[in-house]
Amino acid sequence: MAQLGTPGSEEDPSTNPNRSTTGSTSDLVSRRSLRAERVAPVSNSARTVEPAAASPAAKPAKPAAKKKIKGGVINVAVMTLAAGLIATMAIPAYAFNPQGADGAQFKASAIDGMKKAQSQSVEVPQTVAAASVARDTSSATTEEQLATQKAAEAARQRAAVSLASYASSYSGPSVTDFLANPPYPKFSLSQVFSVAQQYIGTPYVFGGSTPAGFDCSGYIMFVYAQFGISLPHSVSGQAARGTRISIQDAVPGDVVIMPGHDGFYAGNGNIMDAPDTGRSISIRPIWTSDYYIVRLGI
Repeated sequence: MAQLGTPGSEEDPSTNPNRSTTGSTSDLVSRRSLRAERVAPVSNSARTVEPAAASPAAKPAKPAAKKKIKGGVINVAVMTLAAGLIATMAIPAYAFNPQGADGAQFKASAIDGMKKAQSQSVEVPQTVAAASVARDTSSATTEEQLATQKAAEAARQRAAVSLASYASSYSGPSVTDFLANPPYPKFSLSQVFSVAQQYIGTPYVFGGSTPAGFDCSGYIMFVYAQFGISLPHSVSGQAARGTRISIQDAVPGDVVIMPGHDGFYAGNGNIMDAPDTGRSISIRPIWTSDYYIVRLGI
């Protein structure tokens, strides 16, 4: 038996004044038996759960739980914000990436299909006319043209001076006077030619219609006015007033019509006319085949 005072030995009642000595030896319990009672299993039926009493030491756990919940909310917010930033950055990158269009469930348009298709041919009917191309051309006035223009301008100025002097030099009856009181009321072509011959030698004056000076149509107008026949002061107008006849039927007194010029037919292929500036009324051969004959007064 172990000695008293050592672990595992029985306690001496004499050494513990707090213990009662009146009990039996069976009431004495060794430390080994107490230890066995501590580790002995407790049945589920006999186990009772007593509610833990609230103690002041348990209160600090609540702030820790709140702190844990708050940290979880912050983590969720941070993850949501990060996901939003990533999505925002990915949108423009996807928008400018043509290779991502198929992945985004965009169907190919008809134009894309035509671009990816093979080359095609178009037949143009032969009835389509080729477009005509015209090139701009430039022209310059030659020295000859300049000289001609200067000569024409000088002739016009001379004609104006001649017409001014012509108007002041003639004081006889005008065409209007003859139409109002014709000196030859009986019309005949031979008489017309005879009156016209009286003005041979009269100078040519542009626009003239009196014995002070005649132009071609003014000469014919002045002569026919003496027979009471009114004619316009123009070649085309006088041609329109007459009746066209064949050249073989022409007699002196008929009118020869040329492009821009006319005169009296003088017989045998000749013309009596007021030619141009610097020349006078005379009889001369017809120099061209481009003419025809009209007859007035019938």
